[in-house]
Amino acid sequence: MKKSIILFLCAILSVSCSNENETPPVIQNPVRNLSYLALGDSYTIGQSVCESCRFPAQLQDSIKNYLSSSDNISLKIVAQTGWTTTNLKTAIATENLNATYDLVTLLIGVNNQYQNKPFELYETEFQELLQTAITLAKGNSNHVIVVSIPDYAFTPFGQSGSNPENISNQLDNYNLFAKNHAESLGVTFVNITDITREGLNNPALVASDNLHPSELAYTKFVERLLPFVKQKINLP
Repeated sequence: MKKSIILFLCAILSVSCSNENETPPVIQNPVRNLSYLALGDSYTIGQSVCESCRFPAQLQDSIKNYLSSSDNISLKIVAQTGWTTTNLKTAIATENLNATYDLVTLLIGVNNQYQNKPFELYETEFQELLQTAITLAKGNSNHVIVVSIPDYAFTPFGQSGSNPENISNQLDNYNLFAKNHAESLGVTFVNITDITREGLNNPALVASDNLHPSELAYTKFVERLLPFVKQKINLP
């Protein structure tokens, strides 16, 4: 009778009546296998710096610092020096990429400007590339970051031209369009252009080719990107 009363009370109070000495089960966090896709041109492939110095590789390393030893983040780069939006579109089409990426960055357009391509071409193809980036990020616009175009007018190479100020003005137009369109789709736009505009005052921000960002400049890019990345992929 006493035993029946105890069992009845356990049922009413939803209390476990198992052995008090029984060891509770250990809840293990699932292993995270994250994937990062970096789309772009020379600024993404890291022209004139080492492979581990380019910003996608530095960002990958920074993310690893927040992961456990059993977790991993893979990096896929689709970028080449000299690529325009057209070149990047073609390359993505031939890569047969899966729409499974946890993070996608897009930095493109400087070669459209440098090669005097019609601005309307950039407007059209940037929109197409950004939609592709969203699709590849599992269709989640919150997992995509558009990175602003660096300003090469503030390098020795840029200063050797006839009108560095015109370069800056044109790139401002490219970046403004990219920012407005990205934000209209709920995509984060991160400005790093101001970092590169310190290139003449701080030559350490310019690579040995006197044109592209240095490892230090890319480190500063990552410092801007990381707070957004942590939020997007739920890092502590």
